[in-house]
Amino acid sequence: MRRKINQKTVPIFQQIPLPLPTRNFWVKSCSMGSRREFEIAFVGLKPGIHEYNYEITDKFFERFHQQDFSNCKANVKLTLDKKNGFMLLKFEIGGTLQTNCDRCNNELTVDLWDEFNIVVKMVEEPELMNDQEDDPDVYYISRGESHIDVADWIYEFINLSIPMQKVCGMNDKNGPACNQAALDALKKMEPEEIEKKDNPIWKGLEKFKDLDN
Repeated sequence: MRRKINQKTVPIFQQIPLPLPTRNFWVKSCSMGSRREFEIAFVGLKPGIHEYNYEITDKFFERFHQQDFSNCKANVKLTLDKKNGFMLLKFEIGGTLQTNCDRCNNELTVDLWDEFNIVVKMVEEPELMNDQEDDPDVYYISRGESHIDVADWIYEFINLSIPMQKVCGMNDKNGPACNQAALDALKKMEPEEIEKKDNPIWKGLEKFKDLDN
């Protein structure tokens, strides 16, 4: 079960007639700023596996809210396995992006590597089924749909591929290669710990520490 960014990721489905993609369809860049390159006209695809590749840059994220990373150079390989009444979508995420260290705020490059699977089922009442479905890896669409937009899934999966804890790289001898000046400044801001033995509140209570409750 993957962790979720939103309560429910809802891609946009449209019935705009588009040319059917070939079996190996390459989207070279999302810099055109249009979502149409992320629409797949699955209705005309033969049963079986179809492969799509996308190159994702910062331009892709402009349609979403502000991100806490930049210089994204992600590669997304999408494998669509069309079955009778449903589709299996496998997203393979790779590439790099730049963000900041959670410890010292230094800029660092993060490697992206992860895989995600989505099952798309075709039903009569997709809205009802989506409201009732608890599994974020299952999504329902109407039997009358002809296109599926994968842009929202790509956005979510790239974000989920970023480590939850982002820290500078490790040195062989000296531990994390963080900005030492920043770490020293943060350490000075931490409140001094007061040991119990020096705290007057504990005086006179030491004799009770070995008693049974």
